This record gives sequence, structure tokens and C-alpha cells, in this order.
Amino acid sequence: MAQDKAVRRRAAHLGPEKRRPLILDSALQVYLAHGYRGTSMQAVANAAGVTKPVVYECFRNRDELLLALLAREETRLFDAVIAALPKTPDFDNIQALIESGLEAFLTAATGAPDSWRVVFESSRNSDSPVSQRVQAARETVTGRLRDLVMMYLATFQVEDSERKAPVLAALLASICESCGRMIIVERQPWTPTDLAQYVSRLMTLGVKRA
Repeated sequence: MAQDKAVRRRAAHLGPEKRRPLILDSALQVYLAHGYRGTSMQAVANAAGVTKPVVYECFRNRDELLLALLAREETRLFDAVIAALPKTPDFDNIQALIESGLEAFLTAATGAPDSWRVVFESSRNSDSPVSQRVQAARETVTGRLRDLVMMYLATFQVEDSERKAPVLAALLASICESCGRMIIVERQPWTPTDLAQYVSRLMTLGVKRA
């Protein structure tokens, strides 16, 4: 008990700017263990070893705290994925393009599994602001995929490309998320490389003729 009080007193000397990353780290662990409904300001305070008013000095409420957490984890993940993607896509080898993109995504996901668990857990609470933020991020990613698909379809002069591109982009986004869930949440026996190779082969068997 005395040690716990000492930890709380030391934490009080930190300013909000320095304390926020520590609060976010604690919120991440609480959220992963208890989900959206089980994450309270008191629970985060307990995990961080501070009082609840200290948490409120950093974030006005639970949703603001969780949105800040999600924004931080999104930045980490998107930076890792974008850095791993090919800078000049080779549309003449669509299987290799899908494989390299999916492998980059899965490698980034497995390198930060807790971040992806936040995304997967958030999708279970469709009415929460956190879930709405996840949906907005998905729409952004799908939009980028749609642009890439449009470039591919134009290269091969596929008819009715404007109608077909959103379908293919949505399928690609769903496949990426499903593969990430398989490896991270369900712990299925795949490596990012093996799963990316298998999925890219499946997709390219009929993609040019669809």
C-alpha cells in the first residue's frame, strides 16, 4: 500500500503532456483486457498507478481517451504498411503486387499485435465513437485501394471499371482484415509470407477474367 501511494505521488509531478503517453499505454492494456464497455477512467487510473483526477487532467472523458489511443495506434500501423509497400507497382504481375501488399500489411500487423487488437475489438461496438473512428479509417483505406484498382483496370482496359473498382477494393480490404484476424486473434498457423502467397494465388486465378 505504501509503495502504491509512492507511485501515485511520483506520477503527480509529471505534466499532462508527459503523462499522456503513459496514460495511453495503460489504457491500451485495459482496453485489450476488458473491451470498450469495461474501460473506465478509474480502471485506467488503477493500471497507470495514478488517481482518477490525474487521468482527467489528460483526457476529458473515456471516449476522448480511447480516440487518442486509436489515433496513436493507427499512425503506427499505417506508417509501417506504407513504408513496406512497393513504391512503383508492377501491374504486369498482379499476383506479385497483391502478395507484396498483403505481406506488408500482415508483417506490420504482427509487428504490433496489440494495435490491431484495438481495431478488431472496436468493431464489436458499432455505437461507440471509437468504432465510428475505425469505420472512417477503413473507408479511407478502401478509397486508396479503389484508386489503385482503377489504375490496374485501366492498364488492362477492363470494361465498366468505375462500377467494378469499388467491388474489388472492398474485397481486398476485407481480405486484408480477415487475414490479420486469422493470424493475430485466432492464432491460425500461418506466417505473413505464407498466407500472402496463398491468398494472392487464389485471387489471381480469375481476377483478369471476372
